[in-house]
Amino acid sequence: MGFGATGFGVTVRFALLAVVWGASFLFIKVGLNGLSPGQVALVRVALGALALAAVLVVRRRPLPRDPVLWGHLAVVSVLLCVVPFLLFSWAEQYISSGLASIFNATTPLVTMLLAAAALPEERFTPPRVLGLSLGFLGVLTIVGVWHGVDVSHQLTAQLACLGATTCYGACFVYMRRFVSPRGVDPVVVAFGQTGSATVLLGLLAPAVAATPVRLDLAVVASMVALGVFGTGIAYVWNVRIIAAWGAANASAVTYLTPVVGVLLGVLVLGEPVSWNQPTGALLVVLGILAAHGRLRVRRAAEPEAGLVRR
Repeated sequence: MGFGATGFGVTVRFALLAVVWGASFLFIKVGLNGLSPGQVALVRVALGALALAAVLVVRRRPLPRDPVLWGHLAVVSVLLCVVPFLLFSWAEQYISSGLASIFNATTPLVTMLLAAAALPEERFTPPRVLGLSLGFLGVLTIVGVWHGVDVSHQLTAQLACLGATTCYGACFVYMRRFVSPRGVDPVVVAFGQTGSATVLLGLLAPAVAATPVRLDLAVVASMVALGVFGTGIAYVWNVRIIAAWGAANASAVTYLTPVVGVLLGVLVLGEPVSWNQPTGALLVVLGILAAHGRLRVRRAAEPEAGLVRR
C-alpha cells in the first residue's frame, strides 16, 4: 500500500477509520440498552449531520442549490442511512454486534452484483464470478445452513443485515449514476444524505421512535461516538485516505472492520463466537479479494531454453 510514503497521519486515519467503523456495531448494541432501534438510527444521523455541518462551516463550503441534486440526495439518504440503519439497529436486538459487523462486510460483493445488473460497463468477469461465489458460500457458512431453516428472530435479523447491505449496494450504484457525475464535494454529499435522513427519520419518529428513553453514561457515550465519529467525521477521514492512497487501497478498511467488530463484541460484551462465523467472514474477504483480481495464481516458470518439454 505504501503507507509510509504518504505520511504517518494518513496511516493513523486509516487505523482510526477501521476501529470506528468496526466499533459502530458495538455502539449500536450498547445504545439499544436505552433506546429503540428507531431512536438509535435517528440520533445517529442527527449527530452525524451536525458533525459534518461543523466541518462545512470551518471549510466554508456552500451547500448546493440544485433541487434535482437534493432529490437525488434524498434517495441516497433512504438507501444509505434510513433503511439500513433501522435494519441493523433492529437486527442487533437478536444477534451479536460481531455477527452484524461480519454481514456488513458483504457490502462490496452486493454492490458488485447490483452494479453488474444495472451498469453496462460493470459486466461479469471470471474474477468477479469467483468472488461472488466465494462470498455467497461465506454467507451460507455464516448463517449455518446445515442446521436447517428455522424461521426465528435470529434468522430474520440476519436477513435484515443482508437487506441493509443490499441497500448499501443499491445506493452506491445509484450514486455512481446520478450523483458522482455532478462533481459535488464528497463532504457536501455526506452532509446532504445525513441531513436528509435526519429530516425523514424525524418525520417517521412518531411511528419508529416514540418509545420511552433510558439514558446512562454508556448509552450517551456510545451514541455520540456512533453519530459524531462513525457517521460523521469518519467520512471525512475516508475521503482523505482515498485522496492519498487511492480508492483501491482505501477499500482495504473493509477487511478490517469485521475483525474489529468481532473482537470488540467478544472483549467488551462477552459475545460468543461460533467457528462458522469467522470462517464465513474469511470466505467473504477472499471473495472480495478475488473479485478485485487480487487472488492470482502465479503460473509455473517456463522451462529453460534447450530443455525438452514433456
